[in-house]
Amino acid sequence: MIVVTGGAGFIGSNLVAALEERGERDLVVCDRLGTDEKWRNVQKRELAAVVQPESLMDFLDQHAREVRALFHMGAISSTTERDADLVVQSNFTLSLDLWQWCAAHGTRLFYASSAATYGDGSAGFDDDGSAAALARLKPLNSYGWSKHLFDRRVARLVERRAPAPPQWAGFKFFNVYGPNEYHKAGMMSVAAQIFPRALAGEPCRLFRSHHSDYADGGQLRDFVAVEDVVAMMLFAFDREEVNGLFNAGSGTARSFADLAAAVYRAVGRAPLIDYVDTPVELRARYQYRTEARMERLRQAGYNEPTQSLEDGVGAYVRSFLAAPDPYR
Repeated sequence: MIVVTGGAGFIGSNLVAALEERGERDLVVCDRLGTDEKWRNVQKRELAAVVQPESLMDFLDQHAREVRALFHMGAISSTTERDADLVVQSNFTLSLDLWQWCAAHGTRLFYASSAATYGDGSAGFDDDGSAAALARLKPLNSYGWSKHLFDRRVARLVERRAPAPPQWAGFKFFNVYGPNEYHKAGMMSVAAQIFPRALAGEPCRLFRSHHSDYADGGQLRDFVAVEDVVAMMLFAFDREEVNGLFNAGSGTARSFADLAAAVYRAVGRAPLIDYVDTPVELRARYQYRTEARMERLRQAGYNEPTQSLEDGVGAYVRSFLAAPDPYR
């Protein structure tokens, strides 16, 4: 049995699909499906159980001998969530509970961290997982801080040689795009948000730059296809000797203007972009550049190339966004 928290969410549902494609059975999704169309993310999967988050620990205790691995993808991922108590409970406290459960039961644990832990990027994007290196990072919002808080706790526990899962790996996801993100509404990737305007031949809207070093649309992100970050997690799953905190990105920063152009060209249109002011309340916490350093994952043995922005976005548009059935 493999348990995936957040398994009906964006990255989680793509992971569940990949595990099923590999022949894994007895897949368990822990998630809240709510009243929207989120259930469609797992409608094609054969699942052993769907567990509500508040019932997860009881479920794990009841099936302790059967659980081979736990992928903890579940989180409050909104960077604008203002209820910090809720964010901490979901993103730190539950994560720590699962770490302790996996340590006690000898279960392998793979978990989602975030590039939001790097803050404005002034301390770089090195996935050094030591307690000293992590202490230098300054996230800009409660979401990034909650993920960072857990990364720091793990680092301290590992350095103390406290009880730990037999294998563990955390992944700092950068700007991931791909199928099954539609329930995220305003938190969908920019590619998904641009697509309907590109298809209609209308201009998309991007934030104007408020930094002298960056042109409008020249703000940079490490955009990475969801298939690539899933492949990184499955690499670790296949190699029990791989432990640690790893960046999960493409390793190449590209501009929002590049991303918009890739979407328009995928639908056969020339790019049309209007620029609007970044909301004042976001400007002090806005990242102008992210770019994953991928050396540690490469040194661990991962040698698969990531898709270029044009190839990845083109495949996303043609195979999913523009398809009658956009779900994986």
